[in-house]
Amino acid sequence: MANSFGNLYLIPVPIHEGEASFSIPKGVIERVKQLNHFVVENEKTARKMIRCIYPEVSQPALTLSILDKNTPIIEIESLLFPCQKGISVGLMSEAGVPAVADPGSRLVEVAHQKNIKVIPLVGPSSILLALMASGLNGQSFAFNGYLPIDSNDKKKTVLELEKRSFSFSQTQIFMETPYRNDKMFEFLLKILSHETLLSVAVEINGKREYIKTLPVGVWKSTKAPDLHKRPAIFSILKK
Repeated sequence: MANSFGNLYLIPVPIHEGEASFSIPKGVIERVKQLNHFVVENEKTARKMIRCIYPEVSQPALTLSILDKNTPIIEIESLLFPCQKGISVGLMSEAGVPAVADPGSRLVEVAHQKNIKVIPLVGPSSILLALMASGLNGQSFAFNGYLPIDSNDKKKTVLELEKRSFSFSQTQIFMETPYRNDKMFEFLLKILSHETLLSVAVEINGKREYIKTLPVGVWKSTKAPDLHKRPAIFSILKK
């Protein structure tokens, strides 16, 4: 017998500021208009996003609960109380799709445990868009999140990812904190093999979008892109 729980909708948002209609399907916008309860990472930016795609929304009528990396596990279950009362909830990330490189995955895990239906909605993922535009292997790939900060640990990790990419013909995708992007790029040129392909995707969907894939040896003789404080995705593949 089916339960009377509300659904948990995974709502994508633009990965770069601009018109929501450019990257968010009409069906998603219509779904957002039907919801009053949201779980978000940052209330201010979430309200701005909702207002962007639904200008006539009554902000006081919205209930926004916070879920970020600091939210205690014991509090996550309470975020789904509306669902258990028959009210559907929307989960929103700060950018792109929720629950991918995003603390929202913890809420989705609990939703499954509580037998709450999880419904992912179509929208932009910087990880997949970067892979699509890289020209690297899209049949086999791995997203590795952030690499270690310590230089020795980072070197060990990068070399291991390069080895894995060669052994399994598997694209290795990772990211860095925007203000350390330039140093990461320089580090990769020093550590990676001359023939390894390195793809850099910056500000995807933005006005200053930059995506380029070159062998490391060619990158070394090419003017380095300006990556400082710009959202970027790095991908490598050694053939």
